[in-house]
Amino acid sequence: MRNTKRYPVNKSNSLWQIYSTVPFFKVMKNFVFIQLGRYSPSLKLKNWMYRVFLRMKIEEQTALALMVMPDVMFPEKIHIGKNSIIGYNTTILAHEYLIDEYRLGDVHIGNEVMIGANCTILPGVTIGDGAVVSAATLVHDHVEPGTFVGGNPMRVIYTKEEMDQKMNKL
Repeated sequence: MRNTKRYPVNKSNSLWQIYSTVPFFKVMKNFVFIQLGRYSPSLKLKNWMYRVFLRMKIEEQTALALMVMPDVMFPEKIHIGKNSIIGYNTTILAHEYLIDEYRLGDVHIGNEVMIGANCTILPGVTIGDGAVVSAATLVHDHVEPGTFVGGNPMRVIYTKEEMDQKMNKL
């Protein structure tokens, strides 16, 4: 189960009330730095901008590929461990705006995690150390360390034990 906090709204849908949940100028600043980072060919520059201007927690040697889209409203809720790779065009969300409520949740991506291209990571998810997420996966639940997951809906393809057995045969 994802770890999100729920905030009920009344009147119109929660997205229509966005600027009562997050300041307009924060979203504008985040948008500018995310767009610069999405197109930056320098991993060091991108990580520095995201750490300094967005307050994301990104550890050393982590690579966010071209076009990765961190959450524009709450990027400070994203934590990425050491030596991980986030694949092309992946979206990492820390918020969900729904009709009657909005939800916020930290996203924790462990050390040495490989996330394929075109994935969507929902708020409140933890991806354990050494996990592998195949391309085009909707990560809607926690991923155990060392596990290989994929698909939409996401399912376990190999457990850590099965992955270890496969690697020992090589």
